[in-house]
Amino acid sequence: MRWLNAAPPLVLCAALTGCALHWPWRHRAAPPPAPVQELSIQPSRAQDGDTAAHILQFWDRNTLLLDLTALHGEGTVTLSAPASRGWPVRLEFRVQPGGIARLEVQGSTRVVFEVPPQGNALVLKLAPDAYVQGTAAISLRWSAAADSAR
Repeated sequence: MRWLNAAPPLVLCAALTGCALHWPWRHRAAPPPAPVQELSIQPSRAQDGDTAAHILQFWDRNTLLLDLTALHGEGTVTLSAPASRGWPVRLEFRVQPGGIARLEVQGSTRVVFEVPPQGNALVLKLAPDAYVQGTAAISLRWSAAADSAR
């Protein structure tokens, strides 16, 4: 009978020993996505030469995310897709409020995004009909003032 009283604590100790091998917080977070080079980014002015290097590209499933969080002030770049692959199915832009106030995207149609003056980085999704596979280039223009990119 004594061993029946000792069995539950022994089972509990064995279970806790098994749990020690697999603590849920021991797993490391997934690594961030690796930057890719899918689109060619050309600055429109000579002084914007280093701007293209600050725009990182990442895949999120079938969406190409262009990270514009390092951009400040005003500037313009032209995106072009390789002829062999064409444009990605979807495009998104990550922006940092306070760095820019307005982002204008000119593809087959013109889309203007207003960026709030403060807050965390946000992702602006470009509608799939804003560019078509035959679009030669997409122009991005950003500005720090809310009315200067009109």
